[in-house]
Amino acid sequence: MSKAIRILFLFLFVFAAESLCAQSLSSIIKKAPNQEAFWSVTVRDENGGILESYHPKKAIIPASNQKLVTSAALLDYFGSDFKFVTNIYGDGSQQGATWMGDLIIKGSGDPSISGDLYDGDRYHVFEVFLEQLQDQGIERVEGDLLADVSLFDTQYYPKGWDWYDMSFYYGVQVSPLSFNNNAVDLDVYAEGNIGDTPRISWFPENTDYVTFVNEQVITHPATEYDEYYRREMGGNTIVLGSTLPQGYHEEEALSVNNPALFFLDSFKKYLLRNGISVTGDIEILPAEASYDTSMVLAQHHSKPLGKLIEWLNKESDNFYTEMLVKKLSAQSGTQPGTFEDGIKLVRVFLDGLGIDTTYVQMNDGSGMAAGNFNQTSILSGLLQNMQDHPEFDSYFSSMSIAGIDGTLAHRMKGTPLYQNFRGKSGFVTGVRTLSGYMEAKSGKKLIVSLATNSFISEKVRPIDAVHEEILMYLYEKY
Repeated sequence: MSKAIRILFLFLFVFAAESLCAQSLSSIIKKAPNQEAFWSVTVRDENGGILESYHPKKAIIPASNQKLVTSAALLDYFGSDFKFVTNIYGDGSQQGATWMGDLIIKGSGDPSISGDLYDGDRYHVFEVFLEQLQDQGIERVEGDLLADVSLFDTQYYPKGWDWYDMSFYYGVQVSPLSFNNNAVDLDVYAEGNIGDTPRISWFPENTDYVTFVNEQVITHPATEYDEYYRREMGGNTIVLGSTLPQGYHEEEALSVNNPALFFLDSFKKYLLRNGISVTGDIEILPAEASYDTSMVLAQHHSKPLGKLIEWLNKESDNFYTEMLVKKLSAQSGTQPGTFEDGIKLVRVFLDGLGIDTTYVQMNDGSGMAAGNFNQTSILSGLLQNMQDHPEFDSYFSSMSIAGIDGTLAHRMKGTPLYQNFRGKSGFVTGVRTLSGYMEAKSGKKLIVSLATNSFISEKVRPIDAVHEEILMYLYEKY
């Protein structure tokens, strides 16, 4: 690069920095697109002092910034070292290579019986169970495979979830015994001719637990992909109505009905493929059922909760969040665990930090429900308070790093915010939020909470650009 070009780049960078410093928070927002939107911003120093604000006390819809509240409460209650223990009990006796009696799997509320935390190996936990059964010489089960789901109540969804979302991976049912995030993983291959029906396959192993009605059509390569998936309410028939450009490959995780039965069905088939047959049926035990818990035939310990919280926040996982909300309820002594009780305990945690919850409305833990409200002043206050919490290291580590991972993996690259800002983004229709920690140019530590509500567009890039302009303004000013 020539000396002249280097001088030009330096001049442009200095000019841009001076332009940012010359702005104010309100001027950035007033020239932003989507002027129909409502904006709220609170910026604090590391001691909690407010440095900048714009409508900080107005009610905002937090979207997935709600997970910052829920995950803080979960770490406070359980601790980052907590592990889920899922047991398979034997109700019967072993005769040679045959278990004479039932196998009962008691749901522990573990959301991670999937490949998420096991290098993509979706059968990892099943393999753990299989090896323990094989070590005891069991090759056949003369009895039923049963599920104990008494840890949670029978309400599958939090209050305020939209029926449209319930077909997709981000709106799955919640059950204490869950497998593969309570979804089947669909692959669609638009390999044929224009007008043909694309080929499909799915995990687990093209299971017949679900029925796909494939009404999809391959279109001209120059057309755009148009998505349509719907699972019938209360059943496992899933209509596929997408149009896909020729040569296109689509991957989508779609929800199942009755997750515990899905677990049993998948596990029974897995055992059979690996040398253990179960002659009986798969069934869900009634809540009042009793059985012998003295014989543990197999057991699985989850990764520490800190790892689950990291997945929850970085990937903004609604399923993990709501599972843990119910587990919080059940673990506190209220059984079966409920969404409502878990949310009350999150609010109790906020009260314990001295945070006024008058303006905190929570219908779920993840932020997807209608009727959730908060304030950027409260969210930033929570982040400030958590700095002194014994679990802060796990909390901080759970947040996405700008330009590196999670929901911020593709944002803020090529700016001083890259690998600097750590936080949580949020989105539901008409809502974009961003809260977290950053270091200003001077080295000063800042805590930021931004919310844009009521914008009329599905596109978030213009809003993200303004959020990042605000962060750059703060970086340069402080």
